[in-house]
Amino acid sequence: MIDTHCHLDVEQFQTDLDGILDRSRRSGVSDFVIPGYIASGWDRILTLCSRRPCLHPALGLHPIYLDHHQPGNVTELRELSRRGTLVAIGEIGLDFQRGMERNKEQQELFEQQLAIAGDADLPVLLHVRKAHDQLLATLRRSHFSNGGIVHAFNGSRQQADHYIKLGFKLGYGGTLTYDRAKRIRRLAAELPLNSIVLETDAPDIPLAGRRGYANSPEYLPEILDVLTSLRLESKGEIAIQTTINARQVLGL
Repeated sequence: MIDTHCHLDVEQFQTDLDGILDRSRRSGVSDFVIPGYIASGWDRILTLCSRRPCLHPALGLHPIYLDHHQPGNVTELRELSRRGTLVAIGEIGLDFQRGMERNKEQQELFEQQLAIAGDADLPVLLHVRKAHDQLLATLRRSHFSNGGIVHAFNGSRQQADHYIKLGFKLGYGGTLTYDRAKRIRRLAAELPLNSIVLETDAPDIPLAGRRGYANSPEYLPEILDVLTSLRLESKGEIAIQTTINARQVLGL
């Protein structure tokens, strides 16, 4: 299996990173995608991934951290995208949950990074909150054709179908393990299996039964178990196909 979204670069993981990777591998997780969200963290991600072949870097400027981004960051990202070391541009996108006052800035930043991904022939890792229709419109308007992953997908079936048509996979993680997440569970049960990838978003989105504890890629099989309980395919079929999906969209 592949954890398509985990922040293994954060400080709390560094004292036991090798242990986490070993336990994850023993649980069936072979590869880990580490997305960057502010430029000050990019070097750490690149260094970690250069030392461990199972770690794959993606770099981006996250929409909710506008105050952390500097004027030269987009140029720096463009230069890094040309080195051939990234599997995606991300975590990028639109987050309109906090009101409209900075939506224009988010939109401009997203379009700049989408252009970088297009020029570098890279997919994107998308963060989308209360902005699926706007983001889909941007993808269509820009004629972006490299696809990617919609991280922690929480949109409608219609929106899911639009993303799939544009070459995107939909990421499902810890939220799926909560009984109250009925709409998300229902959609995960209905979507074509070749459109789904697995993720933890570690250390965030702790699984049901592990609230109050940091999430970890070693718990990805628990997400697989829940997805299996919702669908008709076997656990093995789902593990294999979601891994194929991730490899295809990220070129792993």
